Amino acid sequence: MADGEQVRRFFAEVEALLGPTDVVVLNAGVLERGPIEEFTDEQFDRVLGVNLRGAFLCARAAWKGLARNRGRLIAMGSISGTLGTAEAAAYNASKWGLTGLVKSLAEEGREAGIFCAAVLPGSVDTDMLRKTPFEPQMTPTDVARVVRFLAGEAPFALTGSAVEVFG
Repeated sequence: MADGEQVRRFFAEVEALLGPTDVVVLNAGVLERGPIEEFTDEQFDRVLGVNLRGAFLCARAAWKGLARNRGRLIAMGSISGTLGTAEAAAYNASKWGLTGLVKSLAEEGREAGIFCAAVLPGSVDTDMLRKTPFEPQMTPTDVARVVRFLAGEAPFALTGSAVEVFG
């Protein structure tokens, strides 16, 4: 996700096989937790590399195809991108940044008809959540239904939105 050349090659191969991109769901993410004084540069770079840089690279690689198809780009953010959480500074910063990226891309893609939105789920029953002190409040299927709506039938008036999903 964080290697620009690999991402570019992946999207070029997909377009050669399937044609221009209709929908891209940016769903890669990692979580590393720890107190700031113990958190390493490498941990911070890994979290931002996958969660934010990777999303940027994928969006950039898919952009021309999305423009040809008046496509849709949906990013999986987190409610953590709206608040602070102890021992999760890198993760929260990456998700705050992802929301900003999506909102900016929505404006950049508006004239080309590219729809962009972020989904900000709360506590979803996943392996990642099990690394936190939080209890699940919803299932992955709950979140998938929101993504499906945004990727298909949501009106263009929702472009640039950050949809909070709490379960």
